[in-house]
Amino acid sequence: MSRVQLALNVADLEGSVEFYSKLFGVEPVKRRPGYANFALTEPPLKLVLIEGEVGQATRLDHLGVEVDSTEQVAAAADRLKAAGLATFEENDTSCCYALQDKVWVHGPGKEPWEVYVVKADADQMGKSPALEGDACCSGGPAAEPSEAAAGCACGS
Repeated sequence: MSRVQLALNVADLEGSVEFYSKLFGVEPVKRRPGYANFALTEPPLKLVLIEGEVGQATRLDHLGVEVDSTEQVAAAADRLKAAGLATFEENDTSCCYALQDKVWVHGPGKEPWEVYVVKADADQMGKSPALEGDACCSGGPAAEPSEAAAGCACGS
């Protein structure tokens, strides 16, 4: 099963958890300091909440597609490259309290998308190198994938 992921930076994590629990009728499947995620089956959605700055409006952090295997991530990477998209691949990376393999691309509005598989839980929040840098997780404009390969990109 694959599902779309929506990762949001929220100023009020507890209020957001309460709201989304009521909206979807389920509690988060994972809670860590500054972090919560909901794994919904209907609609198939992984909703990730990342604690942001106090007083800041909720904003998009990144988008994704969660898949079941590393082979599916590799197939997605091959398909995206064949389609002419710039990609940035990460294997065995710690991100959002999980060990993951993933491939990143950016949409025409510079929105970061990842296709990823969760391989195991992790003890640390971790942040993908594709989402770090001056213009990245601080709410600045997304970087191009080629910049990600050079050490800075955008978005989870």
